[in-house]
Amino acid sequence: QVQLIESGGGLVHPGGSLNLSCVASVTFIYIWDMGCFRQAPGKQHELVARIVRKTDDANYSDSVRGRFTMTRDVAKNTVCLQMNNRESEDTAIYYCSANRLRTDHWGQGTQINVSS
Repeated sequence: QVQLIESGGGLVHPGGSLNLSCVASVTFIYIWDMGCFRQAPGKQHELVARIVRKTDDANYSDSVRGRFTMTRDVAKNTVCLQMNNRESEDTAIYYCSANRLRTDHWGQGTQINVSS
């Protein structure tokens, strides 16, 4: 069973920055599709960012492109999501995901609130 442990959630002011980390209990994170989803109150589950396996290519939703950056540290089996210029609409529970061989794995989620 793959475990994904997220850290870095909390409260941030509008315009502020926050870094979300996800450590994966996998042998080699480079061969996994790693993603970050979020669930905001009253809204659909949204894919925020995804880093493609075996590449360094990252894709972003329109709502975060230009503000969020996803990176992968192979040595630490970790992906990070740097979130800049936070907006109130970014308030949500953020989930780390890992996909390989058509199987999805999920972290427990971490709450991020953007408020003044």
